[in-house]
Amino acid sequence: MNIRKIDDRFAVTGQIQPGDISALAAAGFSGIICARPDDEDAGQPSFEQIEKAARQAGITAVHIPVSGPLTEGQMIRFEQALETMDGPVLGYCRSGGRAGSLYQACKK
Repeated sequence: MNIRKIDDRFAVTGQIQPGDISALAAAGFSGIICARPDDEDAGQPSFEQIEKAARQAGITAVHIPVSGPLTEGQMIRFEQALETMDGPVLGYCRSGGRAGSLYQACKK
């Protein structure tokens, strides 16, 4: 994982694996937001797999898939998700770009 901290509240990375979740919990992340649609690439773990591993580690995981321009609905769901998560949150997608775009759009 190449985690890039945006600020004290949010960081982004590319695709994570279920086996990465324990390291994310140890790093202090309390939430994960996935901005990547399932089945975008062959071999990509499903959000369900990520969410199950996160739940077992005590981390909240939310799926807000983005393909194309951000929508108002996605931004609303993102803001609502952040409100339910205490502590640092990790956003991920293929490269971290869409997750970062969601965060930046909601910070305006």
